[in-house]
Amino acid sequence: MCVFCDQRSITGREFDPGDIERQISEALITVKDGADCEIAFFGGSFTGIGETLMRRLLSVAARFVEEGRASGIRLSTRPDYIDLQTLSILAEYPVKTVELGIQSMDNKVLRMSKRGHTAEQSSEACRLVVKHGFSLVGQMMIGLPGADERSEIKTAEDICALGATGARIYPTVVLKNTELEEMSRDGRYLPLSLDEAIGRSASVLEIFIAYGVPVIRLGLCASDGLSLEGAVGGAYHPAMGELVRGELYRRKIEAELVSAGISDRDSITIEVPRGAVSMAIGNGGRNRADIQSKFNIKSLKTVENPRLKEYNVKVE
Repeated sequence: MCVFCDQRSITGREFDPGDIERQISEALITVKDGADCEIAFFGGSFTGIGETLMRRLLSVAARFVEEGRASGIRLSTRPDYIDLQTLSILAEYPVKTVELGIQSMDNKVLRMSKRGHTAEQSSEACRLVVKHGFSLVGQMMIGLPGADERSEIKTAEDICALGATGARIYPTVVLKNTELEEMSRDGRYLPLSLDEAIGRSASVLEIFIAYGVPVIRLGLCASDGLSLEGAVGGAYHPAMGELVRGELYRRKIEAELVSAGISDRDSITIEVPRGAVSMAIGNGGRNRADIQSKFNIKSLKTVENPRLKEYNVKVE
């Protein structure tokens, strides 16, 4: 098992295959009429559970799709649990998306994390998934043992180059009863601070934006049926996504101010895309305070400009 894994701490429950139909039915009740939704098998390596159980679960989910209550199925798994036979089975069902827990494309990081697969296996799995017509989502982690910002940026670039249509970024959280907890306790692993995790995640987010690959999740989220009571260290924050996106807006605003040579002003106005004002201001106003102090600006106003694209800013 990889050093950061404790599946029961993540999911907070045991899995009962006989209960899957009820769980899907109850979840679908919460979906608004006309909303596009998929049935997702997450929380483990779905294609590693054995063909019989995998087909049983896919068959149940497929009935809901056939009834028009869901548009398709998505699942998450490990790169080394993908091969031609597995993909041919998935193709028999309305599976649309395969999410791969790549975590890193640096073999040193994978070895130190005891991930159990190589970067080369991840590359091949990505190619097979795309070749067989499934949408590919690459999942990666920030702050794994042996990782640095350069290796994480390369991982993001590789995921994009391999044809991903989406990505998830997870700063490493140290869970109770894992080897990573032991490594943290005896000094073999130093968890990232919250600010370090925010900064490195923002650098990776910028890569995905540049490639046009949507990031559909930033950080673990307790609202997704996850139990994080077992978290004993690392960079966990319930608003991690907002913090990371806010950091990227801060960088964009500062770059624009430097480029325009703006400082020592009584007031300026920053224009940002629709819906981005709170992120540009920063959690608790941290961005606004930092920018005013750094550039000696007495008053900074942030307003929406619907003509601006995401993460573009304009200074007036």
